[in-house]
Amino acid sequence: TTDELKKGILDADIKKEYSIVSLLIGVNNQYRGYPISQYKKEFEELLIQAIAYAGGKPENVFVVSIPDYGVTPFSKEKGLDVKKIASELYRYNEVAETITKTKNAHFTNITKDSKLASEDQTLVASDGLHPSIKMYTQWVNAVYPSIYDNLLSR
Repeated sequence: TTDELKKGILDADIKKEYSIVSLLIGVNNQYRGYPISQYKKEFEELLIQAIAYAGGKPENVFVVSIPDYGVTPFSKEKGLDVKKIASELYRYNEVAETITKTKNAHFTNITKDSKLASEDQTLVASDGLHPSIKMYTQWVNAVYPSIYDNLLSR
């Protein structure tokens, strides 16, 4: 969750700057039923922090949308409301994309790709919930062009 990430960063007492910073956060906010207003506030704080870790350069920050876990075997086995999950994650991702663009960082939507797991179980890890290496590879391929273009422009 965003609050747990904020605490983890604080506890880690990070002092460095990085060439590239990525941020993918929020699925557990939605899963645990946190209000979207909390996500909005804490996502923006985390993005500002990510930009600071990127030396104050928003162009070096790459935000990835929240994947749709509603298509996984886990969600089906638990009897979760997959339409509700998709709808709420859409709103969470809309918030993240808007804030990211306002702060001039990069946003890559991988949610559509994550939905492919409903038809291709090789995109899901053996636990039935988390992404497989194959899915992570697809996400890296989706984010890579933005990162590559950023590195070329230096």
